Amino acid sequence: MIFSSLELQNTNNNNRLKYLIRLAVLGLLLLLASLSCFWSAPAWAGINDDKYEGNIFILYAGNGSLVPPRLSLKQSLEREMPTVLVYYVDDSKDCKQFSVVVSRIQEFYGRAANIMPITIDSLDIKANYTPQEPGFYYEGAVPQTVILNQQGKVVFNGKGQVKYEAIDDVLREVFNLLPRAESETLKVRTFNEFNSELVE
Repeated sequence: MIFSSLELQNTNNNNRLKYLIRLAVLGLLLLLASLSCFWSAPAWAGINDDKYEGNIFILYAGNGSLVPPRLSLKQSLEREMPTVLVYYVDDSKDCKQFSVVVSRIQEFYGRAANIMPITIDSLDIKANYTPQEPGFYYEGAVPQTVILNQQGKVVFNGKGQVKYEAIDDVLREVFNLLPRAESETLKVRTFNEFNSELVE
């Protein structure tokens, strides 16, 4: 009898121990599952990928003042103001990289010209557009840069990542400024990994 009561006590102790171990494992699993909700990959914005992180002009060009444009195309044409239309999408590597160039254009010409970044997702889908609508000039590529002079005539239409100098040369002609070769040499001063400015 004594042995059977000891055996029974040992069995009960073993069962309790197994029960406590199972309970501890279950608690640990529940803790890990609840903590996994807080473990997520960090959100990294990448200028060299085609992922959407938000407005490219705010993220990569450091220039939230570009979007939305201060004037519509119709208002620009009515005021006989030169206009730079830039067609883009926020989830394109090429557009992300080109946003820095657009910011530089605004830096030098933003007071005299209407710089209009236009996401192609915002274009109305129509069979025909008038010259006072941005869809009239869009040709199915991003980025695409179109420059209209004071008379509303297209003087530049570039697709892809156009160099700042090519756009600057056209705008110098539009505003009757000295060509680059005859103007004072400017140097680039970088103030972060994406943005730079020209200084004397």
